[in-house]
Amino acid sequence: MSASSDGRFGALREQLADAATAFADSPDALTGILAGMVDDVDRALAEELEIFPVCHHSPSSALAMVRRLREKQPKVIYLELCEDLQPLLTELRNCELPVALQAFASDLAGFPAGSGPLSVIAPITEASAEYQAIAYALETPGVELLLVDRSADHVFQWQSPPDEDAPAATTTDPDDAGDPTQADEKALHGDAVGLEIGDLRPGFAELEAYLLHHGKVRHWSEWWDQYVEQPLIGADHDTYRQVMVMIGSLFRRLRPTDAARADRDEDRERFMWTRMREHLAASGADPADCLYVCGAAHAASRVEQFGVHSDAPFEITARTATVWRYGLIPSSHSAIEAQFGLAGGAVSIAAATWQKALTAGRVTPYRLAGQAGGRKRAARKPKAAAPTATGTATAGDRLSGFLATPARPGELDEAELLGWSVDIVRLARRNGYLASTADAIAVVETSVLLAEMRNRRRPTPYDFADAAVTCIEKDVVPGRRDVRRLCEIMFGGDRLGRVGYDALPPLARDVHDRLAPLGLDLQKRTVQRALLDLQGEPQLQPCSDLLWTLRRLLPPEAVRPIMGERRLGERSVQESWDVAIGRHQRSIIELGYEGVTIEQVLEQRLRKAAWDPQATAAKALAAVEDSLLYLTNRRFTDELGARAVQLLAAERTVDDAPEVLHRIRRLLVYYRTSGTAELPAWCQAFVTTGYAHYCTLLPTAFVDDETGLRQVAAMLGFLMSMESLAMALGCDRAQLELAVRQSHPQAPAKVALLWAAQSQLGQLPLAQLRERCTQLLASPLTVGAFPHYLSGFVQALEPVPTLAPFVVEVLSTAFGKLPDRVLLPWLPTLLTTLREQAGELLPVLVREAGRTFPAALPAVDAWTPPWADPATPPPGPAEAQPVRYAMTGPVPQLLAGFPLATVAVADLFDCAVAPPTGDGSTGDQATGDQATGGQPTGGQHRVELVALLEAHPVPAGAAAILLGVG
Repeated sequence: MSASSDGRFGALREQLADAATAFADSPDALTGILAGMVDDVDRALAEELEIFPVCHHSPSSALAMVRRLREKQPKVIYLELCEDLQPLLTELRNCELPVALQAFASDLAGFPAGSGPLSVIAPITEASAEYQAIAYALETPGVELLLVDRSADHVFQWQSPPDEDAPAATTTDPDDAGDPTQADEKALHGDAVGLEIGDLRPGFAELEAYLLHHGKVRHWSEWWDQYVEQPLIGADHDTYRQVMVMIGSLFRRLRPTDAARADRDEDRERFMWTRMREHLAASGADPADCLYVCGAAHAASRVEQFGVHSDAPFEITARTATVWRYGLIPSSHSAIEAQFGLAGGAVSIAAATWQKALTAGRVTPYRLAGQAGGRKRAARKPKAAAPTATGTATAGDRLSGFLATPARPGELDEAELLGWSVDIVRLARRNGYLASTADAIAVVETSVLLAEMRNRRRPTPYDFADAAVTCIEKDVVPGRRDVRRLCEIMFGGDRLGRVGYDALPPLARDVHDRLAPLGLDLQKRTVQRALLDLQGEPQLQPCSDLLWTLRRLLPPEAVRPIMGERRLGERSVQESWDVAIGRHQRSIIELGYEGVTIEQVLEQRLRKAAWDPQATAAKALAAVEDSLLYLTNRRFTDELGARAVQLLAAERTVDDAPEVLHRIRRLLVYYRTSGTAELPAWCQAFVTTGYAHYCTLLPTAFVDDETGLRQVAAMLGFLMSMESLAMALGCDRAQLELAVRQSHPQAPAKVALLWAAQSQLGQLPLAQLRERCTQLLASPLTVGAFPHYLSGFVQALEPVPTLAPFVVEVLSTAFGKLPDRVLLPWLPTLLTTLREQAGELLPVLVREAGRTFPAALPAVDAWTPPWADPATPPPGPAEAQPVRYAMTGPVPQLLAGFPLATVAVADLFDCAVAPPTGDGSTGDQATGDQATGGQPTGGQHRVELVALLEAHPVPAGAAAILLGVG
C-alpha cells in the first residue's frame, strides 16, 4: 500500500480502531473488520483502471453513472454481465423498457439429465447504471463496450445444488392476492436464474434483522432507500464511490462462511479481471481511458488476479456442447421485485425517485436512439474530457466526513404529500372504496406522525403507504386491489416492458405476419377478440390452423377458443378467439429459441415426447393425434405410429390400456371415414401387435392384484372390439379363447368380467350366466359382495356392449327380490363402486333402462318385465338356440307390421335373415320353417319386395340414397 493511501485514510483507520476498542468486548475481530473495510476502499481507489461500484436498479447509482460518463467520457467500458449476451445489446433500441436479456437452452449436453430447460435473465430498466453505460457506449462513436462476466454456460457449470445459488427466490406478495393480473406480471421471468449487477443485500440474516429493527423499517428495500439512496442521490463522485465500496466490503466481510459461494464469487472476479487484462493486451487501450462497472461487493475484491498489473494466472474452463439461444423477453417492475426478493413497489419507487432527481438536478440521461417509451430528449454533444478525469485515485478522504455527518433529510414538502393523498383517495374510490376528503386529511396527518415516530422529518413513500392502508383500507378489502397495491400504482405503477417486432426471433415475427389478416395488434397486452367465418372467408383458414397450433404450445390464456373446436375428422365453420399474445410475449419468444416456425417446434416436441425414455404407447398415440390435428405431414405421422407399435410391444404392464383403447378407436374411425383406401401400415401393425400382446398378458392381469378392473376391461375391449379387424389381418381367434380359458381370477369384480367375456365368446350361455347370478343373490355368503360383481358386469359393457339388457335385468331382479335388510347395507357400497370405477358407463345402463321400462308412471303397475313374461316361449338348449330378449314398444310393432321392409333392409346388408312370422316367432324359427316348406321362400319374398319398390319409387329412392346404394 502506498504512503499516500496511508495518509489519505490514516485518520479514519485510527477512529475506527478507537471505536472498536471502546464499544466491543473483544475488539480484535471488530477492528479487523473495520480496518479491512478501509483497506478494501483504499485498494479499489488505488487501482489504475477506474472501478465504478453500482447497485442494480438504484437511482443514485444511475445518476452517479450519468455524471461520471459526462465528465470522464471513457473510451472502453467493461460491464459485469454475461459475455455471451453482448450481441443482444443493440436490440434494446427496438424495445420498451423494462426488458430482460435472456439465454435459453433446451437441448443440453454436459449437464445432468432432466435439469433443463436452462434459462438466465438479466433485467434492464432505465433507472439503472448499466443501461446508462450501455446507452452511452452504443450512441457515442469510438466507444467500445465489453461484457466481461462468465457466460450463461458457466453460470450453470459453477452452480451449487438447487436452492442455494439463486440470487433471490421468487416470492408471492400476500398483498397481491386480490389482483389476478399480478400472477402473470410476476411470472414474466418464469423460473430463470436472475443475474443482478451489484447485489448488496446482506447474506447475514442477523445483520439484516438488526438493521431493519433499528432503522424502524419492514423490508431491506425500504432500509436501502432511507439510509443509502437518499443520502447518496446528490453526493459527488468521490464520495459516492468510496461509500459504495465500503458498503460492499462490509456486507462481503459479514457474510456467513460459505465455501461454495465464496469460491464462486471469487472465480467470477478472477474471470472478469482475466478478460479485462486480455482485452487491454490485445487492443493496447490505456487503462486511464477505461471504466469497469461492477457490483460494489466485487469492487472490494481481494483475489490475487485483482488489478491490471497482476500476473496471477486463471484458467477459464471451456463451455459445454449445449446450444444456447439468446433473445429479449418483456419484463416488469413486479417481475424484477419477485425475481430478486425486493419489496412490492420498490422498483416503481426507484423509478419515481430517478425521474424526480433528473428534474431536480437538471440532468439529461443517456438513451438509445429510437427507444420506445419515455420522453424523447435532444441529443447532447459530448464535451471534451476534463483534465482531472483520472484524478480519482488521488482523491482525499471523503468517508470520514460522510460517516461523521448526520443525515439531513429534506424538509416536509406539504404540496407533494397533499398531492399523494388526493391521488390515493381518487384511486381508491375508483376501486370500490368508500374514501372521502376526510380520509385524505387523515392520510396526511398519519403520514407525518409515522415519519416522526421513525425519526424522519419527511415522510417516505413507504410511510405514506402504511398511512393509506391504516386510514382507507380499515378491515375489509372490497375492491379488486388492496390499498398498498394502489399506492404502488400511484407512485408509477408496474411498468411493463415490450419487445419490438424487429427484436423478436424469426418464429415470433412469422406468427405476427401470419395472423395479420385478423386485423389485431398483437403487441398490445389487452385481450382481443377475433371472429373467423371460415365458410364465408376461406382465406382465414391458415389463421385458424395457426391459432389451434398456438393453443397447443402456449399457455392456456394466450389464445383461448370461445366458439369452435378441433377434433379428428371435424372442422368448425365459425370460430371465435380471445387472443392475448402480447401479454405472453415471453412464451412465444422462447418458442423461437426452439425453431424457425411453429410447425417445426411442434414436430420437435412430438418427436421428443414419443422417443422419451419414459414414453408409453398411449403417449405415442397422443402424439399421432396431435400430428393429425395440427400438422399435414403424413410421413411424420406414420413415423410416430411406428414408434407407438414399438412401445406397445415392449410394455410389460397394462396401466395405460384404457387410454390406448380409446385413442386407437378414435384413430381407426378417423382413417375409415377420411376416404383413404386402406388403413396405414402402422395401424394394421398396432392392431395385430396389440391383439397378440394383450392375449399374452390377459391371464396374468386377471389374477394380479395391482392391475385394476378398468385395465382388464380395456384389454378385453381392445381384443373383442377389434377382433374382426385382427382376424382380417391374420390373427388367430384361438389366442383369445385360450387366454380366457387360462384366466382364473379371485376378485368378485374380475370374476364377473370373466363371465361376461366367456358369454361373448360362446363359452358361457346366457341362461347359465343368469343362473349364476341367481345363486349369488340367494346365498347369504355371497350377497354382500354382489355390488362388486355388479361393478364387474358394468365394466364388461366396454368389451361386451350387448350385455346391457342383462345388467339391467340383474339390477332389477336384485332390487325387486332382496329385502331391505339386505339392500340397505350394501347400497352405499354399490353406489360408490359404480361412481368410482364405472362412471362413464352408467349412461349406457340408463339408456337401456329407459328402453326397457315404461315411460309413464301409471303403466308401471301393469308392466311385466320381459325376462319374467310367461308368454315368452322358454328357450331351447343353449347349444342349439341362443336366448333372446323380447322387445317391447313401437319398434317391434313396426317391424312386425311391415315384415317385407325388414327383409329388404336385411337383403341390402347381405344378411341371411328370414322375416318374422305372424305368431311372433324368431327369424331362426322362420328359417327352419322355410326349410320344411311352411313359409314362403327367399325368392318369393324378393318378388314381393320388387313389387313393393315399384309401387313406391320415391321412398325407395330416398332409402337408396341414404344407404349409398347406386
